[in-house]
Amino acid sequence: MSGDGASARGVKQVGYFDCPGGGQVVVDGRVAFIAHMKAPHGTTLVDVSDPAKPRQLASIEVPPGTHSHKVRAANGLMLVNREAHGGPPSSPNPPRGLGIYDVSTPSRPREITLWRSGGTGVHRFTFDGRYAYISPEMDGYVGNIMMILDLHDPSRPQEVGRWWMPGQWTAGGETPSWTGRQHRCHHPIRLGNRLYVSYWHGGFVILDVEDLAKPRFVSGLDWSPPFLTPTHTALPVPFPLHGRRVMLVADEDVAKLEPGPPAFLWLVDITHEQRPVPFASFQVDADGKPQPDMTGCHQPCETITGPEIPVAWFARGLRIVDIANPHAPREVGHFLPPVPEGSTRVCSNDVCVDDRGLLYLVDRGRGVHILERA
Repeated sequence: MSGDGASARGVKQVGYFDCPGGGQVVVDGRVAFIAHMKAPHGTTLVDVSDPAKPRQLASIEVPPGTHSHKVRAANGLMLVNREAHGGPPSSPNPPRGLGIYDVSTPSRPREITLWRSGGTGVHRFTFDGRYAYISPEMDGYVGNIMMILDLHDPSRPQEVGRWWMPGQWTAGGETPSWTGRQHRCHHPIRLGNRLYVSYWHGGFVILDVEDLAKPRFVSGLDWSPPFLTPTHTALPVPFPLHGRRVMLVADEDVAKLEPGPPAFLWLVDITHEQRPVPFASFQVDADGKPQPDMTGCHQPCETITGPEIPVAWFARGLRIVDIANPHAPREVGHFLPPVPEGSTRVCSNDVCVDDRGLLYLVDRGRGVHILERA
């Protein structure tokens, strides 16, 4: 559905690309890469040179029982996850892991290799053009762990290092102190010689990766419980705010420990990184009452270009949060798209920004809206 937003302030629609629902959208140059939620739809590559008229270049399909809902692209490479999803696989050995593609010609993506993981596969990851920081399941561990892959030769990805929360390595004799897979790596984000790693109901950890082969624990903080929702993203702000180093932490409004209010966005002081201190938060229209899953916070834009942070807020669409005064984050704009055809409400899952300042907002149900600040 390409009509104007049902509600907007400080944001206007530039274009719309109609496609099956997506889990992530990223833009490299003038190509948008859309990772879809459900098979057979895998990844769609879209020319956004004219954002008012986005044009499909290519698409990749995945087999039943698998989804490929995350994507990154840099240096002519595209990385996509392969994760169990949506019922029984179509074969006894379905692809699970990290797919690596040559997209130097975006209209003709070519698979280079599939790096295979164990278990359900790879969930989310980041990529700096050389190293991939991923969250695979591996044999002998409970839940996803953190791993670094070197893609210097993309046809032969090499593991550089790994880290897991003590208790995950059951094959090594460790015993988890939590239930099931509650403590598991969601995804790492690198800034300098640190990885900021969200760990679901295990909170977040900060790792020293001066030596990539030997990631070293610096600190961590787990607030679930008492808070009900898992930690989705730990995102360091790449510039000081009022002389302090700050990290944004987004909890995801799913998998609640019990019914409760929607998840929200935290601000954490990491000036003294051995002692991270939450000091502020941002919420949208919260009255403290329980709400259905996928009402509240999900994912901030991971490319921070200034104090205004675009955040995909599930049923509340896109929210622009100004953190210039970090003790009092405030909303300065929003865009709530129309409910997509076939859905009962909006479910904004991811947002990214390109080098023109355009925003790309993907819905889990259908479509990508291309937006700009008004």
